[in-house]
Parts: sequence; structure tokens; C-alpha cells
Amino acid sequence: MTILSAPPVPTIKPPPHPQWPSLSEGEKEALKARIQAHLQALDAVLVAHYYTDGELQALAEETGGIVADSLEMARFGTESDASLLVVCGVRFMGETAKILNPEKRVLMPNLDATCSLDESCPAGLFSQFCDQYPDHKVVVYANTSAAVKARADWVVTSSIALPIVEYLRDQGEKILWAPDKHLGHYIERMTGAEMLLWPGACVVHEEFKGFALERLRRLHPDAAVLVHPESPKEVIDQADVVGSTTQLIKAVAELPQRKFIVATDEGIFWKMRQLAPDKTLIAAPTAGEGATCESCANCPWMGMNALQSLEQVLIRQDQEVQIPPEIREKAVVPIQRMLDFARARGIGRPAKG
Repeated sequence: MTILSAPPVPTIKPPPHPQWPSLSEGEKEALKARIQAHLQALDAVLVAHYYTDGELQALAEETGGIVADSLEMARFGTESDASLLVVCGVRFMGETAKILNPEKRVLMPNLDATCSLDESCPAGLFSQFCDQYPDHKVVVYANTSAAVKARADWVVTSSIALPIVEYLRDQGEKILWAPDKHLGHYIERMTGAEMLLWPGACVVHEEFKGFALERLRRLHPDAAVLVHPESPKEVIDQADVVGSTTQLIKAVAELPQRKFIVATDEGIFWKMRQLAPDKTLIAAPTAGEGATCESCANCPWMGMNALQSLEQVLIRQDQEVQIPPEIREKAVVPIQRMLDFARARGIGRPAKG
């Protein structure tokens, strides 16, 4: 039986989507050339998440960096020879890179690019919650601060959460999970593990509407439905594939269907179209009554990453990730435990430096 705690989780107010000046193709190419020159001069490598703008994803690949989910981003930073990591994503990704690579500098285009899950789980409040259940293993999603990770026994990403929780279940461990309640419920249903759940949610994925998805499926009966497990149960229950960003991308490339309804951040479409340009992608609906868009599935914090902000941080070098040593020493333990687990079981793919 799930016990859903209800501490006073902060109300999250997303920032407005940034409006960057439009660039001509010539201006864009000149900007990308300048960024590439800065990266080379600084011995830097670009690490971008699938939810960032497609122009950043393309530039990362063109300059010898990587576009990946948070698990592979973490691996890549440790295997790269570059002395400077430039992380295009949200703050917990930059923090993870710094935790694993204390000897390297880590920059982000904007340190204010946080995450609703991270913001919903303040370290002090979460630590008090954990103290109430000292006999539980604390498992936290990667979408958390360095201080929350420092309180954990395990850190997981969506691509590795199921096997790790299955492992802990088989060991007879009691589990305390944070912060995403939808992902926690999904893992609990899939594994049969009993977990105490922190009541956080992603502001993007929680907006997917089950009734609207059902209506869209009737319009496209030949489409496969791909859903990220941070989504509500009524959306997950309609999925043909439930998985991490990497797993959803793989599904588009490998499944025989020619059409897909995708319930996750629309930034993922760039990689899906790169790997399967002949397939049709349809954004799952987030619209409710009175909504101004059918799908608003774009993380506003991911939107803080842009070519313009990337160039500025490479020039100023002022958005540097810093982790207090006492926090880093504790937080690296559960992250490394996850990476060792993945390596031992062949989960994911090796990153290339």
C-alpha cells in the first residue's frame, strides 16, 4: 500500500518562456561559428539534454559534445577529456556534472534554469521527512538539488529507476521515494514495491490530459502513443510505450508504426526527427477548458538555454556551478552507486568523449 505524505510542498511558479531575438540563417551560422571557436579556445565540450532547443542539440553533436538523457549526460562528463563542461539543460544537470567532476569547471547558459521537481523538494523539508523513516532506503530522482542527493542512498534517472527499485525490493528494503509522485506511482505499479512518496510533480508532464489524449487517439487510430512516466496515470494507461527520453526516441526509430503521439517535452522531437525523418510526430494534448494552445509541452526553464545565452556565458564565464565540498562528498555516493549499477548490468550506452 502506498503511503502518500503531504508535507507543505512549495507552490511552483514557472518563469515566462524566454523570447530571444530572431536570427537570420546567416546570423545564426555566424553565431554558431563563434561559439565553436570559444569552445575550442576554452578546451570545452557541450553537453545538451533532449529537451533543449534543436539548434543547441545540433551544435553539441557538431562540436564533439553529446545530446542525451540525464544518465548519459552524467556519464559523458566523467569520460570527456575536456577541462570545461558546458551543460545546456537545467540546474540539477549542471550540479550532477560538477559533483562527478570536481576538478573540472562546469558552466551553464543560465544558473536560474531550475526544475519544478527540484523546486518542489527543498532539502531541509525533505531531510525532516526522511528522519521520520530511518528504516527506509532513500531513493531520489535525478531532478533534485545536490543537497537532496546528499541525503539519499540512491539517485536514479527515469531510464534506470525500475531495475534499481526492483533490486531494492528483492533485497527486502523499504523505500522512500522523491520527488515525482507520478513516476513513483508508476514504478510502484510496475515493481510491486511499497514506497513512501513525496508529492511533487513536473509542471510540464502533469498537464497532459487523459480525456484529450483519448480524443486525439480516436482521430489517429494508427498512431502509437509514447508517454514519459512523469505523466499522470490516466495518460500512462493509454500508452503503447512508457519510458525515459532515450527509450521513447528508440521506440520512434524502431517501431513499425509511421505515426506517433508523444507525451513529453516537445524538445525531444529534434532527435526523433533526426533518427526517423519519414515518421509523423504529434504532440500529446495538454489543453484543458479555455486553454490557448493544444499542447504547451515545453519546459520554460529548458527554454532559458539558447544560442545567444550560450555565447554570452562562454564570453563572460560567469554562470559557473559551485557545490560546497561537504555536500559534494555526500551527493557523489548515491550518484556513483547508480552509475556502477548501470555499468554492471549493461544499462544504457557508453558515452564517447
